Amino acid sequence: MRTGLLAAAIVTILPFQAAVADAPDYSLTIYSSAQPGQISTERLGNYGAALPGYALVRDGRKMTLQAGSGMLRFTDVAKRIDPTTVSFESLTDPAGTRVVEQNYQYDLVNRDKLLERYVGEQITIEQFNGSALETISGTLLSAAGGSLVLQRGSGEVLSISNFGNVLFPSLPGGLITKPTLVWLVDARRGGTHSTRVSYQTQGMTWWSDYNISLRESDNDCQMDLSSWVTIVNQSGASYPSAQLKLIAGEVNRAPAAAQPQTVMMKRGGVMAEAAEQGFTESSLFEYHLYTLGRRSDLPDNSTKQLELFPTAVNLACNKQLVFTASPQPWNHWSQPISDQGYGATTEGNVGAYLEFKNSEANQLGVPLPAGRMRVNQASVDGTLEFIGEDVIKHTPRNETVRIKLGNSFDVVGERRQTGFTLDSAGQIIDESFEISVRNRKKSAVDVVVREYLYRWSTWRITAKNHDFVKQDAQTIDFPLRIAADSEAKLSYTVRYTW
Repeated sequence: MRTGLLAAAIVTILPFQAAVADAPDYSLTIYSSAQPGQISTERLGNYGAALPGYALVRDGRKMTLQAGSGMLRFTDVAKRIDPTTVSFESLTDPAGTRVVEQNYQYDLVNRDKLLERYVGEQITIEQFNGSALETISGTLLSAAGGSLVLQRGSGEVLSISNFGNVLFPSLPGGLITKPTLVWLVDARRGGTHSTRVSYQTQGMTWWSDYNISLRESDNDCQMDLSSWVTIVNQSGASYPSAQLKLIAGEVNRAPAAAQPQTVMMKRGGVMAEAAEQGFTESSLFEYHLYTLGRRSDLPDNSTKQLELFPTAVNLACNKQLVFTASPQPWNHWSQPISDQGYGATTEGNVGAYLEFKNSEANQLGVPLPAGRMRVNQASVDGTLEFIGEDVIKHTPRNETVRIKLGNSFDVVGERRQTGFTLDSAGQIIDESFEISVRNRKKSAVDVVVREYLYRWSTWRITAKNHDFVKQDAQTIDFPLRIAADSEAKLSYTVRYTW
């Protein structure tokens, strides 16, 4: 059965004094407000206008304008356009061409609206009678609740609820098939103009994904890093052969209904060496702009993946095992934590981390947009296996990237309190700990024992059996080298004063 809503419709277009011609020349700058890992690729079709991002669309084309004042209808716009951001300009005569008035028409045609407009008018209904298709023509008396009431020429009145197509003789004025911008244009010069239409639209976003191939031995850690950009278009328009640009950084926008903030990016060494048709990077205000060196189609309801920069190979890296068992320090204290049992005994985790320097000397040196980093490593048979992932923030060049891959299987430990004294009058707390870390691997490992000094802001280490490195005001690290299938014991005493 045919179930189309409109058939044989005759579309009537009102005469206007200007016309749109020529194929569009699209340029898109896409912004993202998506947090790394926020968007579910399995649920992309459910986001619609809620997709965390937007785009600035620039549409260049030839238009024929009549000298003086005239109307111009422009239908090739995204369904999720923000009409308050629309800009029209003539590149041929910018000083002599201006938009005096703009209307955005979005009362799109559908069957119910057409039926409402055709009450009292002649229409034709197609319906099946058994396997045969028959047509019934008559004056539409009513259209409500999914049923139509027709009066035939003989005066017979029919109520029809099971029908296929409705054939209308024309499209009534005021109904349109696409969202349309209608401008009142005042043009000093008539004829063909090169023009540019710009606007913002919702329903577009992008994000970065990184893939690392890790190679490590007892004394060496190297990796290859590739980067991909995913662009999603659910704006309600297609953009053939478009120039694509991506902004990375945090672009502030004035509060608006359901209007998120925007995320953006920056430049670096590998980008300067990118292939001619790949992305090149440049600074833009406090953000970073990535421009694709070739044009690309971006159909509506599509997802496109593009290489952000060529794979960087043989980056030096560092794998780090970090044992943590103490509570995190508080953001603020109103008084010292005097409860002896707080954090007294804890089984900790040995987290596995991967670090690398984002510098030109380390084969990279590019601003890395926020995104998800996935790490793979070759197994004994040479195949790459997934070993962990993490998300990174926007990372400028010459900064260190640190990602957590998971927890160690063969390195375990615990932490226990071995002494505690509180002198309230003297405003002193002395606390001692013993930390045991066991390495069940068949090779030696380096482990950092990270301790957070959480009871009070003023402290000093009064006794220890290993040296430590102070990382910040409340964090110290004890580097340990643990032999194969061995155990290391660390002990220290801290004094808090206030």
